[in-house]
Amino acid sequence: MLASPGTVSMAAGASLLGGLELAGPYMFLLVGCVAAATGYGLLRLNNWARRIAILLVFVGVVMLIPTVSGAVVSLRASPLIFGGTGVILRVMILWYLFQDPVKEFFFK
Repeated sequence: MLASPGTVSMAAGASLLGGLELAGPYMFLLVGCVAAATGYGLLRLNNWARRIAILLVFVGVVMLIPTVSGAVVSLRASPLIFGGTGVILRVMILWYLFQDPVKEFFFK
């Protein structure tokens, strides 16, 4: 997208950015850099990366709440299943990152 604008639609990654695709291809680059830095920090067992991962996962849960609520109100099964599964997985990740043994492992 950065090298040749217009060849790939910005809507292709809309589900990953939650509305930020309107900012253009540089938002993809920014989100990718943040994700890569957080992943690298988690692999290196840096506590700052654990905290950023907690923040990113929490933001992901908050962003899925309207999807799940809308699916419940309109009785749509597919968005409810996918949104509910996303919330469950993110809450499991939060629960894991807040465990005392995991905290101690990152502080070594």
